[in-house]
Amino acid sequence: MTENTDKTEIPPQEELPPETPEQRIATLEQELQEMRDKWLRSEAEMANLRTRTKREVDDARAYALQKFGRDVAEAAENLTRGITSLPKRTEDEPEIISKMRDGFEGIERSFIALLERNGITRIDPTGAAFDANLHQAMAEQESAEHPPGTIIQAWTQTWQLNGRLLRPAMVVVAKPPAGAAPHIDVEA
Repeated sequence: MTENTDKTEIPPQEELPPETPEQRIATLEQELQEMRDKWLRSEAEMANLRTRTKREVDDARAYALQKFGRDVAEAAENLTRGITSLPKRTEDEPEIISKMRDGFEGIERSFIALLERNGITRIDPTGAAFDANLHQAMAEQESAEHPPGTIIQAWTQTWQLNGRLLRPAMVVVAKPPAGAAPHIDVEA
């Protein structure tokens, strides 16, 4: 006969002493507290998820038209350029020219009002301080009349969709005249 030496012995299970009712109640109360904590944490996580999802959906709705808004703002700029390229109004101009100019200006007003009703706004930056977040400096011009960093001319307007930048304004910024003492901001 062959002996099997690979026998694994299973240790006898130790018998646990019987729990008293007070110990059993304490154990169950502890488990209940742990389950309550887990439940509260998962409820808080779900509330956070709902809030974050709602915010993302609201942002998606508000800014879904961003590319379209940029294109429409460009069309509005072109309409404005077309109107400003018309000859200056004179008293002896033909009536047809006056009516065309008035018609184009009416179309522009209506178009801008339509854009504003849909959250697209234009801001004229002329006279404001240059802000790299809203403006694109296309040139600097020496000026003794304006403080350095002031926008003295806007080639295009700033366009925003619900407060978010669509197109920066292309601007000309004032700089001190040659030979002027440098401006030091002591309030900063």
